[in-house]
Amino acid sequence: MPGTDVPHSGSPAGARRRSPRRVRTAAALFAAALLALGTVDGAAAEVPNGAPDPCRHGDRIAVPGAEFQTHACLPDMTTAALAGTRYTDSADWSSLTAQGTRNPSGVAGLQIDGYFPDTSRLNTTHGWDHDAQFVIRLPERWNGGLVVTGAPGLRKQYSLDPLISDWVLDRGYAFASTDKGNSGPDFYTDGVRPGDAVAEWHDRTTELTRAARTVVKQAYGRAPRRTYMTGISNGGYLTRWQLENHPGLYDAGLDWEGALWTPDGPNLFTYLPTGVAHSLGRASDQDMLDAGFTAGTEFLWPYHEQVYYGLTQKVYRAEFDPAYDPSCPGPTAGTTVTEILAPCASDAAYDYASRPDSVRRAVQRVSLTGKIGKPMITVQGDLDALLPVATDSEVYTKMIADRHRGRLHRSYSVQGGTHVDGLYDSHPDRLRPVLPCYRAAFEVLTDWVERREAPPASGTVPRPATGDLVNTCSLR
Repeated sequence: MPGTDVPHSGSPAGARRRSPRRVRTAAALFAAALLALGTVDGAAAEVPNGAPDPCRHGDRIAVPGAEFQTHACLPDMTTAALAGTRYTDSADWSSLTAQGTRNPSGVAGLQIDGYFPDTSRLNTTHGWDHDAQFVIRLPERWNGGLVVTGAPGLRKQYSLDPLISDWVLDRGYAFASTDKGNSGPDFYTDGVRPGDAVAEWHDRTTELTRAARTVVKQAYGRAPRRTYMTGISNGGYLTRWQLENHPGLYDAGLDWEGALWTPDGPNLFTYLPTGVAHSLGRASDQDMLDAGFTAGTEFLWPYHEQVYYGLTQKVYRAEFDPAYDPSCPGPTAGTTVTEILAPCASDAAYDYASRPDSVRRAVQRVSLTGKIGKPMITVQGDLDALLPVATDSEVYTKMIADRHRGRLHRSYSVQGGTHVDGLYDSHPDRLRPVLPCYRAAFEVLTDWVERREAPPASGTVPRPATGDLVNTCSLR
């Protein structure tokens, strides 16, 4: 289910527009931060890798192009310390991790929050009521790298804190995340033309990457040695798109179950209507399999019918094909959870192939080609019941090969993995979390780029019969 906005208190005291922001923390926290970070009067404190401590001169850091920014020097930027504070949003990452997931903690550094100029106001985080929000985290002990991501699904900038931010910060990477410029179930209301809202995701990711690289140089005195793009679901889609369209900004990418858009299919509209029809009793199990859903995922369909199929189909159809049924979802996807998750009955009969060419052109604007320009790894669970492997990662792998870019790509199918790891807790005998395999893939990717170590051949990562499935995975 998409992350729910939890408004925080208003803009921090001392923050002002179009200029660097002063730290606003309680006196005790600020004092603790100074002690924990070892800052002293005089020259910038140095850390073992020789890079300056970003907290020392945080008030001099300006995010290029930002309309508003604020910063805080924190003794711990991981979710272990930030949950329940204004520096993350626990509701935004609900259901994405399995219980028992072990995350690191105790990573000191500088956190910068803010937003770029934008006209839409779907993101209510911090009480800012302003889209194009971002978070940038700069660890005290920097390894020279930068990791950039965009929010999955309809979530916002903090949604990947326990999945990605905690782990890469602990390894010394700077981290940057964007809300993609619009969020929530009404994201399709942003923009003028069909496809505008999704197209903005590309621009916001590119914008943040360029800004974060400059911020890193301001903070540490040198540009990042390596920049990695990564993300899950829509964030995986953005990883693919960025490596196809702006490969010069990145050294490599890690795509976790990215959504696939192609003008002639497959895409969400070639199979999701069958999921809607099935939920309404208008399609059989065989119809689901014929549409592309994976055999063996039947036990997951009831949950997805309640939470994903109806909502996903109606809001993305409203984004690319608003003329199909202007009355549903209309100007809003709903005002209650029940209304938001409810499908449009008309979507059960939606036939993408018969829709006007204008719909295909709208999808074409955001479609992928497979022409990646830097190394990329794809990981996806073989029991993904929202983005089936047969209509997604398998197709995209072939697209890359058809573009003669196969040497730059590896794809690993995680046996027992599904779209969100939180479902593992309900089906521990059938599923496994993908997160540990994602982390293993990240290490394989960096070894590939930085040490020239060839990654394992593409293939299936088997589900072990025993062991800690929540926290361990091996790709080699």
